[in-house]
Amino acid sequence: MRVLVTGHRGYLGTALVPRLLAAGHEVNGLDVDWYRACDFGAQPVSIAAINRDIRDVHWHDLKGYEALVHLAGLCNDPLGELDPALTMSINADATVELAHKARRAGVERFVFSSSCSNYGAAGDTVVTETSPFNPVTAYGRSKVVAEQGLERLAGDTFTPVYLRNATVYGYSPRIRFDLVVNNLVAWAATTGKVLLKSRGLAWRPLVHIEDVASAFVAVLGAPRDSVHNEAFNIGVTADNYRVAELAQRVVSRIPGSELAMVEGAQADTRSYRVNCDKALALLDGWQPRHCLDDGIGDLYRRFLAHELGREDFEGQRYQRLAHLRSLLADGSLGPDLRRPPGLRP
Repeated sequence: MRVLVTGHRGYLGTALVPRLLAAGHEVNGLDVDWYRACDFGAQPVSIAAINRDIRDVHWHDLKGYEALVHLAGLCNDPLGELDPALTMSINADATVELAHKARRAGVERFVFSSSCSNYGAAGDTVVTETSPFNPVTAYGRSKVVAEQGLERLAGDTFTPVYLRNATVYGYSPRIRFDLVVNNLVAWAATTGKVLLKSRGLAWRPLVHIEDVASAFVAVLGAPRDSVHNEAFNIGVTADNYRVAELAQRVVSRIPGSELAMVEGAQADTRSYRVNCDKALALLDGWQPRHCLDDGIGDLYRRFLAHELGREDFEGQRYQRLAHLRSLLADGSLGPDLRRPPGLRP
């Protein structure tokens, strides 16, 4: 299958591309590469790519592809709050417009990287794909609006699929430290303190990055009737934890570490427990293979091997919001998050 991956140079994209290639797909990318200075460890696998903002894609750019995997966008809650209107424009409006162009170009399958943030403030209730949305952030709202827009485009020749990823953790060549497990392990590896920045009572579903990548591969290989206009929670039903439980898990796995909490830590309004059984039932061959304890251990070993320092993971290189602000400050990006004319894409 000939596949175009938007955001192929990001945290998830750099883990997904090698799996797609290994599965025998012909893979091209599309990315503005905001994070090209943010490699951690191995360099991302290089593939042929279009260096373009998704808002500036022409439908002709999409001709000849059988599937489009859409990862690109503002990737988390802090980034989403930088400019909520712009978040909606990029994550929702541009996503639906991209799908319009893909359908016109004859792309048959559009796999959207959505989020369990759609469920927002769900409390202690275990939610499924049919549970009501209750997003509490601009990022979560943008993913909901995008799904709703894509649903209206579904038809006999165009199959949108929505992968609502749980909170991802694990190594990638474009590592992120604003994800809870990655962040807690980084604190432990660099300071010996597993630092909670909230009261830790909120629920989070977890999934390893390699298991998310394999879910995308499974969707591309699935029969149309199994995935057409369907949403799937991507994670492990047993791996729903309160954030404080995660912190204790990290302490138990990393020698000499101890739990700490920032002074005045507040409650997190985002809290959701997620059932992921539908994906196991309908995505033939997809089976999560990574457990939390092993993932913590792998991250810890990699951070030590690369001599990670606190100034690294707390700085602008690996924190997405801080890095984006640095690009805005030095003029590499304009207020609309496009590169100014004349700058290399």
